[in-house]
Parts: sequence; structure tokens; C-alpha cells
Amino acid sequence: MGRYLLRRLLIAIPSLLGISVILFTVLALAPGDPFGELATNPAVPPEVREALRVKFGLDDPIAIRYFRWIAAMVHGDWGFSFASRIDVDTLILQRLPATLFVIGSAQLLALLIAIPVGVLAARKPYSIFDQISSTLAFVGFSLPTFFTGLLFILVFSVQLDWLPFVYRDVYETGWRWYWENFRQAIMPICVLGLFQAASMTRYVRSAVLDVIRLDYVTTARAKGLGERVVIVKHVVRNALIPVVTLVALQMPAIFGGAIVTEQIFRIPGIGSLLISAILANDTPVIMAVTFVFACLVVLFNLIADVLYGWLDPRITLG
Repeated sequence: MGRYLLRRLLIAIPSLLGISVILFTVLALAPGDPFGELATNPAVPPEVREALRVKFGLDDPIAIRYFRWIAAMVHGDWGFSFASRIDVDTLILQRLPATLFVIGSAQLLALLIAIPVGVLAARKPYSIFDQISSTLAFVGFSLPTFFTGLLFILVFSVQLDWLPFVYRDVYETGWRWYWENFRQAIMPICVLGLFQAASMTRYVRSAVLDVIRLDYVTTARAKGLGERVVIVKHVVRNALIPVVTLVALQMPAIFGGAIVTEQIFRIPGIGSLLISAILANDTPVIMAVTFVFACLVVLFNLIADVLYGWLDPRITLG
């Protein structure tokens, strides 16, 4: 296992380097200037603007700027935010936990819904339960997260007044601090989780239908094993392999949905940080946040590869 993880990490390094080259080149060639707002400010002399550009190396060739940036990233220096006037790594460390909590909780909610619903629908195909669950899954997958988020706010915040519709600072202490923060996260977690569950339910149903008809499942039943043991041990475990692949491939879309959800509910996460950086043309923050997203996608794909070996013993991780 250790050799396999090391090999996968070594393979991931060229991928991340390629992503960093494309990211840096696109942002370097994009129109705009981090000090563009100073050009319209008559109180800032031209020599001050030029001194700032020289200080941050914005007049150097792209290749030199890239190697300087990637070397600094490796050494833990992620740059300086021109808009917030603080270090980029400080900004990311402040915002990343909220994003990971919402995304992780949403994925957990999606799995808790999709796996049992998909298995029950596959055990009784074309039944009333199967038709209802398939219809709800189709509707849930068709609705964009921004529409679902606004609908949740209208129902649970405006009409019922059960949940806060935007994040705010919590000044409580003890368990009330945890409870108030959890209440604020319920709606964004449900919005992302239900959207992912709608997509995964169809794949779980299809995967279970494919596995449940195989010979070894018939053999397990013929040996006298109970239906629950057959489904849980022999069917679900093997049917989850394509679901793991789906989750890994959907990670970029999940992060994209998190960005939209954070904007709707005003979550102080890394997605809202990216949007504010784009609006302010804060290039160091844009590059760092996008590169963090790329690293997280590679990490989740590595986790998916490890889960393959756990779900299917025939897959060797050597």
C-alpha cells in the first residue's frame, strides 16, 4: 500500500505542475492589472505605481514570474493579497475549513440518501418506489443549486423562520456556539447534498442492477445466505466501485457548486474568497485558490484509488 501511494503521489506531481503552468499563463495573459485601480486615482503618482510593479515583479517575463511563483509556493510563500493587504496563505487557512465542512457534510448526506434509495429501487425495479425515486432524482438533478438555495431560503427562512439564510458571526460560547454554526450550515449542506444524491441515486441503482444479476450472487443465494447478507456483502460492496469513480470525477463540479452555494448563503469559505478576488482582480489569491482546488481534486482521486482496493479484493495495490 505504501509503495502504491508513493507512486500515485509521484504521478500527481507532473499533473499539478501542468495545471500550474496553464493556470499561471492564462491569468498572466488575461486583461487587467492588480494595480489597475491606482491608475484612475489622481492622488497616486505614476512613479509610485511603477515602483509597486517593480517590487512585485509584474514587469518581468512570464517564465521568470512563473518559476518565482512556483518556487515560493513550494516554500510556503503563497503571495500577498493586493485587495485584503494580508498574506494569501492566511486568507486560505481562514476560509478553507468552512468550505471543507460544507462539502464533506454534503457528500456524506448524499451517500446516506443515494445508497439505500438506489439499492431499494434496484431490488424492486419498475415498482412504485422505483418510479417515484427515479422521478425525484431526475427533478433534483435538473434543478440548479442556486435555484434550490433560493427556494430553501424562501421556505425555511422567510416563511417558516426556522433557519438563518446567511452566515453571521456567532458570539455564543460552549455548545451553543456549535449549535448556532450548525444551524447556519444546514441549508447549504442540504442544497449541495440533495443535488449530489439525485445524481448518485441513478448510478447506484444502475450498478446494483448490473451486479445483482451476476452468477456469484445467485450462487450466494443458493448457499442459503440471507438476502440482507447477499445484498450488503456481495452486491452493494461491488456496486459501489463505479459510484466511487463517479464521486472522484465529479469533484470539480462539487467545488463549482460549493462556490455558488457560498455566494447564496454568504458562507465565509474559499469559494466566496475566489469570487471576491476575481472581482478585485487579485491575481495572487485567484492563482492560489484555484491551485488549492486542483490539489484537492487530485487528493480525492487518490482516495478513490485506495477505496477501489478496499471494496474489491481482486484489485491489488502493489
